Amino acid sequence: MTNTTCNLSYVVITPYTILKSRTGGVIARLLSRLELELIGAQMLHPDEELVKKYADLTYKSVASKNEQTAQLLKNYILEQLMPTEMGPRRIMFLLFKGENACEKLKAIVGKISAVGAKIKDTKITGETIRGTYADLVYDNDGNLKYFEPAVLSPQDDELLREKLQMFAEAASRGSNVLTVKYDDMENIERTLVLIKPDNWKYPSSKPGNIIDMFSRTGLRIIGCKIYQMSVSEALNFYGHVKDALRSKLSPKIGIQAREILERELKIKLDAKVQEKLSELIGIPYADEQFNQIIEFMSGKRPENCPVSEFNAPGMVKTMALIYEGKNAVKRIREVLGPTDPTKAPSGTIRKEFGKDVMVNTAHASDSVENAIREMGIIKIQYNPLANIIREQLKI
Repeated sequence: MTNTTCNLSYVVITPYTILKSRTGGVIARLLSRLELELIGAQMLHPDEELVKKYADLTYKSVASKNEQTAQLLKNYILEQLMPTEMGPRRIMFLLFKGENACEKLKAIVGKISAVGAKIKDTKITGETIRGTYADLVYDNDGNLKYFEPAVLSPQDDELLREKLQMFAEAASRGSNVLTVKYDDMENIERTLVLIKPDNWKYPSSKPGNIIDMFSRTGLRIIGCKIYQMSVSEALNFYGHVKDALRSKLSPKIGIQAREILERELKIKLDAKVQEKLSELIGIPYADEQFNQIIEFMSGKRPENCPVSEFNAPGMVKTMALIYEGKNAVKRIREVLGPTDPTKAPSGTIRKEFGKDVMVNTAHASDSVENAIREMGIIKIQYNPLANIIREQLKI
């Protein structure tokens, strides 16, 4: 086992956990308690090839330690991840990097082991993810009757490299935006959410809590990725904001500048001077606010970034999520709240976590048309997860 592999591990959020809207709670627990970096994420529809290979590798990696637990996990993967007549299941794959990644994840996820002839979770407490979100039902004799582990994660490094390669292959052949069937397609919409860089500066439950609050909408997550927005993407994404800032801010700055000059110089200035002040001072001020937005989202000042580097990945992390369902745009924005957190109603995400109009914790598309435009800008169909795994494994 190479040191590179030892510093990587993963969590699979199971279809049942996703169905029960526990995804945000699981992510919050992982991010707030781990000294590991989340470097990749992708929604997947496990196909038969992936499910069978994953079940086999899981069994082989666990059987030498406990055959009963290995069989339990294998059966679960084959039964609960396999596509059905109704269609494929949804899982969320999260890739973590850091020293002793497997050991640290195991401590948070919770260990499953066999005791005598009966299989039990040895740590059924709220301290672990499985203690909180897993479902284990026993009969009166202590035999396990129902098993839902909430998440799947390797307990050690055995066959970890093979498992990561397997998920890289699955991520490569699958779309980053899943196709989900609905009985009634009327008013089904897709919308984009960006969990902004301010949520990723230090280990925090905030990204997970934000996802958990969005779960109140009842919408489905059909796509996600971790990525660094480039300067070029940020300029395209927020380009329309530049003119809006000029229109809104430059007249206000012109008025303020006129008042200051009249007060300090004890002179009276007319409207034409104010108009000129708006042009000379107000527009540069508005443009500076725009450049701060670009820097906030990409980690780079556009005027300091060489044109040759405009398309290079940015310096800060963002998580993109695609939500789908009836009236998705409106429902997501209702939970998010208005742009200015100080004006947001109680119970909204921006009221809970936002700071100001720029550091307002998340972005959500304001129309179906803009969602399509924004998803195109950030190339939502492309997910770097497979390449990240291969680069980390030096394949």
